[in-house]
Amino acid sequence: MSIIEFREVIPRTFSHKFGESPTAERKFIVTVSAPVGHQQIIGAVGIVHGSSHPEFGYLLCTEGSFTEPDPYHVEATYRYEVPAVGTQDSAPNPLARADIWSFSTGGVAIPALTYFDGETQKPLVNSAFDFFEGAMTDEAELRCTISGNRAQFPIGAAVSVTNCINSDGFLGASRYQWKCQGISAQQQVEVINGFELKYWSVSVELVYRASGWELLLPNIGWNYLEGGKKVRAYVLDPEDNTTKIASSNPVTLTQSGGIASPGTAPDILRRRVHRAVGFAPFFGNPPF
Repeated sequence: MSIIEFREVIPRTFSHKFGESPTAERKFIVTVSAPVGHQQIIGAVGIVHGSSHPEFGYLLCTEGSFTEPDPYHVEATYRYEVPAVGTQDSAPNPLARADIWSFSTGGVAIPALTYFDGETQKPLVNSAFDFFEGAMTDEAELRCTISGNRAQFPIGAAVSVTNCINSDGFLGASRYQWKCQGISAQQQVEVINGFELKYWSVSVELVYRASGWELLLPNIGWNYLEGGKKVRAYVLDPEDNTTKIASSNPVTLTQSGGIASPGTAPDILRRRVHRAVGFAPFFGNPPF
């Protein structure tokens, strides 16, 4: 049982519709002395997934099929296309395919603590320098999804970086502006040139916020520090301007914990509650 010869059927086909990528097709007639395995035919003709078209190098073989019209002939048909960036057609071996980076924008509600006075950002307070309780605003979010194939699920990386923020510059942003929302994976299987290959299809979701992922908190409180002790915050009795009355609202504090001078706008404190790690070693950079 062997392959006697094979020849290409002429003419080859080529089509290109305006606005779409071109496609091509080639056919071969393989003469055999008796029925043979399709893998032998693939080896004899020498065309596999990812093989370039002999005339149009940008076209790659993405599909092959075999028809046996009689016991001594096999018709082999090969289809060529322009592989889409990052799709499974980019490389025959799924582990050799480049990661796919995709981006989308959205919005999220956050507490309104600052406003713009012209180009200057100031605390959002009333004329008595009190914050507006419950005031909310919108902030744009940029979501980045990284999809790729791995031989094993990166459980160590998933545990180390999930719910963490970037410790240094990443994707053009400063530290603490990106957060890893989660890493998911699903097991896949493909047949590559006659061999079964199992791998993991991994997806990572990152979220960017311009204001960063630190908590923004007004430096106000019901208590203040006096002589190293915590004391109830007060206001002065308007009748004599000397008697201290327990304040019914939080008061503005200084950086050292004391009561700020009247007419002082509260500072905005930044407090990081997420662990910070370097993102580039885990995720790399997009191909642009």
